[in-house]
Amino acid sequence: MKAVRFEDPSGAVRIGAVEGDEVVDAGPAGALGFVPDAEGWAAVAAASGPRYRRDQIRMRHPVVPEKILAIGINYRSHAEETGVKIPSVPVVFAKWSSALIGDGEPIVIPREETRPDFEGELAIVIGRTTYRATPEEALDAVGGISAFNDVSGRRAQLETPLRQYTLGKSFDTFAPMGPCIASVDGVDLSDVDVRTTVSGEVMQDASTSDLIFSVRDLIVYLSAGVTLRPGDVIATGTPGGVGLSRTPPRYLGEGDVVEVHIGGVGTLTNPVTLER
Repeated sequence: MKAVRFEDPSGAVRIGAVEGDEVVDAGPAGALGFVPDAEGWAAVAAASGPRYRRDQIRMRHPVVPEKILAIGINYRSHAEETGVKIPSVPVVFAKWSSALIGDGEPIVIPREETRPDFEGELAIVIGRTTYRATPEEALDAVGGISAFNDVSGRRAQLETPLRQYTLGKSFDTFAPMGPCIASVDGVDLSDVDVRTTVSGEVMQDASTSDLIFSVRDLIVYLSAGVTLRPGDVIATGTPGGVGLSRTPPRYLGEGDVVEVHIGGVGTLTNPVTLER
């Protein structure tokens, strides 16, 4: 199953079930958007409202999380291209939820940011309250998966000795997510395709089999001291191929279109524009 959060033709924000090229209205969206718990998935499975073509509705980011927990240097290929030693524990930082946008919405580069970069990632959406998960319990916390673009302002991120990770990665529009949340029934989280293209050119093409810390590892580590709540998002890290590490670097510019494809989810598409 796949669930979306969208605006219907009247402007009301709704939850929908994806059926082929159509979205079936499953009811009003709550404050957290679509929460992939048992109740949320049951409502999507029972969707029987109006049907809409994609061109009749505006897609929104599917969830409104309390927390976005992001992971750095979590693909061996990315560690290799950056020359960073394989970390012994997950590298964790945060992105503000105010940076979220949905499928089709523009990434807007602030005037001050001279090195905007792309990072396609698998997003895990928490489906149940979880604290101190054991390895045996960890995957039970996964409510669904989505595509995520950890857009990164490298100028801001790297401009101080201590690194402005939170600021450089939390500019408005720097967290595209969607187009949907997909259930994990039958999905092998250890082998999910992750591919990013920029204006038609493939930049990243990998699998979660290259993760340093698996989804299970991340939930165990993060939930030791932090309560993971339904709707929270874990952006699991990006593979090699980011713009910063290319020769010459390939940063985002006016008119670019970034597509992040996640196996079992689909493709998240966002145009790029500069702040006016």
